[in-house]
Amino acid sequence: MKEWAVFLEDPNPIHIDVAAVRAKGLGDRVINQGPINVAYMMNALLRAFPGSRIKSMSTRFLDNVYGEEKVIATPRIDAVAAGHITCSISLESAERGLVCSADAVMITSP
Repeated sequence: MKEWAVFLEDPNPIHIDVAAVRAKGLGDRVINQGPINVAYMMNALLRAFPGSRIKSMSTRFLDNVYGEEKVIATPRIDAVAAGHITCSISLESAERGLVCSADAVMITSP
């Protein structure tokens, strides 16, 4: 998360300092940056549909993802049309359940 904080130009200490997380009453582990969680879901889509690309994606942040927490991104096909796949994606914590969700449209043809 320290590298992501630099890359994202995100100085919020909750991503790298447990004391800052505790001071804000948000628990006792650092908190993932939101774009990391989106990247997990995007990577799951791109692995699920090789050769495709993401046309659009709308994400909902439902809870934090904490340092050292295992999360699983699962895409589901909602509809298939010529050259497009409409999907929903869930990002679930193995410890706590659903933490993020998204809807996406994948382009499958050139």
